[in-house]
Parts: sequence; structure tokens; C-alpha cells
Amino acid sequence: MAMSGPKDRDALEAVKRASWAQLLMKCARLVNERAIAQLPTPADGPRLRAAHTTLFPHIDLEGTRLTELARRVGVSKQAVGQLVDELEASGVLERRPDPADRRAKLIKFSESAGRTLLDGMAKLRETEAELSAVIGQRRADDLYDALLALHDALVDAPADDPEA
Repeated sequence: MAMSGPKDRDALEAVKRASWAQLLMKCARLVNERAIAQLPTPADGPRLRAAHTTLFPHIDLEGTRLTELARRVGVSKQAVGQLVDELEASGVLERRPDPADRRAKLIKFSESAGRTLLDGMAKLRETEAELSAVIGQRRADDLYDALLALHDALVDAPADDPEA
């Protein structure tokens, strides 16, 4: 059933606003957009986009195979491959032979990206500080504690994977 009018939209927005999981996902997107907007525009490549940053938390420092990265992100190998190609052209990522299987490649952060990652984390901390000032440090600390507990609970009990 399609949303047909303002009443339907208002009802949907009320349901979404009542869901802490929906708010968490929306806030994550908004924080990501704010942090990306604060990054300087690179002189020698395309600007980092939200689609690019969705990969970062899923790439292990020792490297991650493209198929695994696609599974973690929940999109096709082709879609992830395109993002990896763009980030590789920008010097952020690189493909290296997998020591466990030389035919396979691992997606890794490039050596030159190490500084970029640290700069990105510094920008993220600036965004956290700005938002902490808006909501208050106590609330920010409580949010951190709650998110850390949620993270640990989700890592310890991952959702069922129908492909496993």
C-alpha cells in the first residue's frame, strides 16, 4: 500500500521516530554525512562519499576479500568492487595477494591511507565533540556506554545468516 497523503506520512514518521533502531540508523547516516562534509576536497581525486565510508568499518587491517566485504556490507560483489576501484584509484585502498590463497586478493587500506585514516578519525572526534556540546557531555557519555554495550551484544550474538 502506497503512502497517499500527509496523514500517512505523519503516521509513518511517528512510527519511525518511536523506534530507537530507526533513529540509530538515521543518526549514523547524518553523523557520517556531517563528518564527510568536514573533510577537505582532495586535489588529485574524487571527494569521499558516504558510499565509500560504508566500507571502512568492514575492512580488516590485515585485509578482507571482496566477497567477504560484499557479504558484510550486504550488497553485490559488483557494487563493492566499483567502490573499491574508486578508492583504489584515490590511493585509499589497495589489492594485495592473499597469503592463504595467492589466486585471491585482499582489500586493504594502502600505506598512504594510514595518515588519511588517522585524519578521518580526528575529524570524527571533532564531530563527536560538536554533537556532545549540543546534547550535553553526560548524555554523550551515556550514549557511548549504551552503544558499546549494544555493539558487544551484537558481536557476541550475530543475526542469523541465511547464507551460512
